[in-house]
Amino acid sequence: MTTNTAGVAATFAAVLALVTAPAAAQAPRATTSPGDAVTYLPADKVNAAFAKGLPILETGTYKVTAGRRDRDGQAEVHARDTDIMYVLEGTATLVTGGQVVGGKSTAADEIRGDAITGGDARPLVKGDVIIIPNGVPHLFKDVKPPFLYYVVKVTSPRP
Repeated sequence: MTTNTAGVAATFAAVLALVTAPAAAQAPRATTSPGDAVTYLPADKVNAAFAKGLPILETGTYKVTAGRRDRDGQAEVHARDTDIMYVLEGTATLVTGGQVVGGKSTAADEIRGDAITGGDARPLVKGDVIIIPNGVPHLFKDVKPPFLYYVVKVTSPRP
């Protein structure tokens, strides 16, 4: 089956716009000049972030990360962040739901653990988009490196 990469990318962009629009309206934006609401991320900065799997941009309401996995990960639960991911390269299995085994708070609103029991496993390949609502445990396993993916984390307001 052939993947329509342009169509998937357009769908991802549309979903991202819908999800971030209300949050973006409330947050200060990174700007290059007064009145400019556009953030430009040059390819060299993006490529450098993917080489190490680093955040590209962080605001109070969303984060854009160059995700990179070279091995299986820990279980994660984000209390306030919804993850929107678009797979660029490689394969992995994403386990979502279930219960985190050995979970510990690692930062405000963040839990990490050793594994997940009772979750649903989904194979991920280039072109896949997945949205993980805040509060849902998830982890990557069976990673075939390099596994590269964009992540947009939309942060919900504190209660």
